[in-house]
Amino acid sequence: MTPREKTLYHQIHPLKLATDISAEIVSLYLFWKHKLLAGMLALLVPPVIASALIMRLANLEIYKQSALGRYIRDYMTPSAVAIRVLGTVITHVGAWSRKPALIPLGLMTVLLGWLRGKLLPNTRTRTP
Repeated sequence: MTPREKTLYHQIHPLKLATDISAEIVSLYLFWKHKLLAGMLALLVPPVIASALIMRLANLEIYKQSALGRYIRDYMTPSAVAIRVLGTVITHVGAWSRKPALIPLGLMTVLLGWLRGKLLPNTRTRTP
């Protein structure tokens, strides 16, 4: 498997997803408390470590061959990743500024990045 494929398919590994979700929750709490450095560390360090370990040690071929693997191969484009990142920024701005309405808006934006291929299936940009 190429490094590019590992970068793509590691995103759907259960450990990576659990790490990202946990980091989001902890960092949102820390941002709400205005603990910027701790919040940034909680947001960035665990996902980076999980990514490095998964890409180095995990067999990602099973994820590549799965239905979800085919989906992200077709729809997880740089713009979809950018939408996910934008959603994370929105949630953290909401937490920092203590505007709770921004948190679900950011989470919905992240979900849009993940589900864009299901919501807008005619935007398929890659070949199977």
